[in-house]
Amino acid sequence: MSDADIYLDHAATTPVDPRVVDVMLPFFTERFGNPSSIYERGRDARTALDWARSTLSEQIGSEPREVIFTSGATESNNLAIKGVAWWHRFNAPERGNHIIVSAIEHHAVLHAAQALLPHDFQLTVVQPEPDGIVRPDAVEAAIRPDTCLISTMLANNEIGTIQPVREIAAMAYERGIVMHTDAVQAAGSLPIAVTDLGVDLLSISAHKFYGPKGIGLLYVKRGTPIAWQQHGGGQEDTRRGGTENVALIVGMAAALMLAHAEMAERNAHLRQLRDRLVGGILERVPDARVNGHPEQRLPNNANICFPGVEGETLLLSLDLLGIAASSGSACSTGSTEPSHVLTAIGLAPDIARGSLRLTTGKDTTIEQIDRAIDAVVETVSRIRELSGSLS
Repeated sequence: MSDADIYLDHAATTPVDPRVVDVMLPFFTERFGNPSSIYERGRDARTALDWARSTLSEQIGSEPREVIFTSGATESNNLAIKGVAWWHRFNAPERGNHIIVSAIEHHAVLHAAQALLPHDFQLTVVQPEPDGIVRPDAVEAAIRPDTCLISTMLANNEIGTIQPVREIAAMAYERGIVMHTDAVQAAGSLPIAVTDLGVDLLSISAHKFYGPKGIGLLYVKRGTPIAWQQHGGGQEDTRRGGTENVALIVGMAAALMLAHAEMAERNAHLRQLRDRLVGGILERVPDARVNGHPEQRLPNNANICFPGVEGETLLLSLDLLGIAASSGSACSTGSTEPSHVLTAIGLAPDIARGSLRLTTGKDTTIEQIDRAIDAVVETVSRIRELSGSLS
C-alpha cells in the first residue's frame, strides 16, 4: 500500500506493531531453539515461552497452565466446540448431545458445531434481536437437559455488537453447562478477564490486536471437560501436540500487553474516528443506515447498508480509490451469499448485499476519515446514478 492508501479493514487484520516486531525478531535468528530441547539454546526458548504464557495469563486473568497456544482462532474455536462435545459423548453421553450457538457467530464456530451433526449431536442456533444483540432469555429458552455447551461471541466481527456474555455465562454455570466465548474481535478493545466474564473457554487471535498472524490461544479453565484434538509430542502438557512457534507466541504476548496498556487512549481515538465517519456518511447519503446496536458496539466498527448498491461493486470502486474496506468477514470473501449476520438481524438479502464494513485502527487519522467519507459518498452516488436506483 502507498502512503495515499487508506486502510479501513482492521476487523479483518491489523499491521504488526513495530514494537512487537522488535520483540519477535531475535527468535527468528539467534534465539531459534526448540523449547523442548534440554540444552542451553532450548532452555532459552523455554524461558521465553514461559514468559509469554505468564504474561498472557496475566492479561486475561487466568492461571498460566490454563493458556493453550494454537495456530489461531479457528483452531481455538474448533478445539473448544469439538473438544467439549466429544468429551461428553464418551464420558457423559446423557449430558452431551446438545450444543447452543448464536446465529451471528463466526463461521469457525458455526461450521465446527455443524460438523458434529452427522455424528448425532444436536444443535440449536439462537437468533439475535434486530439490533444485533443475542438476548440471554433467548439462550435460556434453548437450554435442554442434555445441553453440554453454549458458545456466544463477545463482540461480533461484522457489525461490532457487544454481547451479554457475562449474563449468559452465569446462566450456564448455574446449570453445569460449559461456556465458550469467541473473543477474537473483542481482544484489544474490551476487557477480557475470564473471571469477570465467567467463561470456561475463551478464544483469541493475535493478528486482531497488532500481533502476528498464525498464532492464537484457547483459555481452558482448570477442570473443564475437554477432549484434546491434536496429538503428537508432549507439548502443552500433551494437550496440543506440535513444536511451539516461540517467535509468534512472544509476539502475541507483547501485542496484548501493549493493547491493554493503551486501551483507553486507543478506544477514545477510535470512537472519535468512527463517529465522524458514520455521521459524515449518514448526513450525505440518502437512505444509508447503520447495522447493529448504535451504542453497544466496538469503538472502531461502522457497518452501513446502502440500498440500491451492490456491495462488491462498492468495494471494488473504493479499492480503485485506494480505500480498503470489506462487506463482512474476511473469511467469507468471494461468497455470493449475503452476510449471515445481516440476514440474522432481519435484513433482506438484497439490502444485506449492499453493506459496507469500515473499521478504523490506532494509526488512522482524521484526514483519512474525511477522505474516506468523500470517496464513499461520491461512489455510492455514482453507482446509484448508473443503476437508476435511489439518488
